[in-house]
Amino acid sequence: MKENESPADRAFRAEVRGWLRANLAGEFAHARGLGGPGREHEAFEERLAWERHMAAAGWTCVGWPEEHGGRGATVRQQVIFNEEYALAGAPARVGHIGENLLGPTIIAFGTDEQRARFLPPIVAVEELWCQGYSEPDAGSDLANVQTRAELDGGHWVINGQKVWTSLALESDWCFAVCRTEPGSSRHRGLSYLLVPMRQDGVDIRPIVQLTGTSEFNEVFFDGARTDASNIVGAPGEGWTIAMATLGFERGVATLGQQVGFRREFEGVADLARRTGALDDPLLRDRLTRAYMGLEIMRLNAVRTMAGVAAGAPGPESSISKLVWGTWHRELGELAMDILGAAGLVADGEPYDLNDWQRLFLFSRADTIYAGSNEIQRNIIAERVLGLPREPTASREARG
Repeated sequence: MKENESPADRAFRAEVRGWLRANLAGEFAHARGLGGPGREHEAFEERLAWERHMAAAGWTCVGWPEEHGGRGATVRQQVIFNEEYALAGAPARVGHIGENLLGPTIIAFGTDEQRARFLPPIVAVEELWCQGYSEPDAGSDLANVQTRAELDGGHWVINGQKVWTSLALESDWCFAVCRTEPGSSRHRGLSYLLVPMRQDGVDIRPIVQLTGTSEFNEVFFDGARTDASNIVGAPGEGWTIAMATLGFERGVATLGQQVGFRREFEGVADLARRTGALDDPLLRDRLTRAYMGLEIMRLNAVRTMAGVAAGAPGPESSISKLVWGTWHRELGELAMDILGAAGLVADGEPYDLNDWQRLFLFSRADTIYAGSNEIQRNIIAERVLGLPREPTASREARG
């Protein structure tokens, strides 16, 4: 996109690059490269301090409208920011769920009171958010949600279980999809609630992953409460709003993610050179295909930015999720094949993994979380291509 940038966009890129260069120094010099896939708990307090430093300088929520605390950056400028952030090796963000998912959802669907209450603390990185979607029997099949919420006077009372909740231990709030209409099923009767995490009735249990870390958690709601006003949209509109949130999740920020992918690819290619694996024609062909995949991902992501500019991405965003999830998983497999037998041995006791082992293990989940490949293909077939819906019996068997 650089070759088509306007003078204003080039100036914005220079401003972002200059600020990052000047500020990823001194007390924050050691923050470069911290966090990332499989290392989500790494130096969390240091990354939180860095992000609050960004907020003080006006570099959080850059794409939000100025009246809501953002910079009003265009889609192209948001792409530039994410690219430069990744190119600078800046640490993985800790407030991205609030900034990229919940914030845009409240801007699009919330009340004025909700915007006034919840947006400023996201901009300042004073409150962190997690996402309460998946359940033991409602993962990719999100419509099978069973967590219940009932009105009791001026509060919603919530009972149920969520799982695979990223960064729940560090979060102050959770946006949760709950069944608020007794006897309802599937997409009907769901509501989108904003629930405080630091209260009696919320039990968080970390899930240790293959990488040895525990980004994901189980969350149990046992009589947890939230104010009756903390519902986004009307009761029963939860499915529509939840789908809009997923669309925001697959928006502009994926461009920065793909710059991270490019760094990983370059590292894998360098590994192939150092180990001599580049001489293997099959591995060389897979590296070539991986490079082509990067370029296709970038072009496709830019194409789908029209949905972000319109305010709420459509189901076409599922294409991006399907493509990058599959590509990243295959890159992890390629890294292990380049390592060969050495990839089967940990670097140290008791479970010290190198970057490529961690990439391989973590990327196994890429085609499952945020909607599995199978679900993405259904969405693309039915809502983008207009093909007949999957037979009901098949849906019920899968659920």
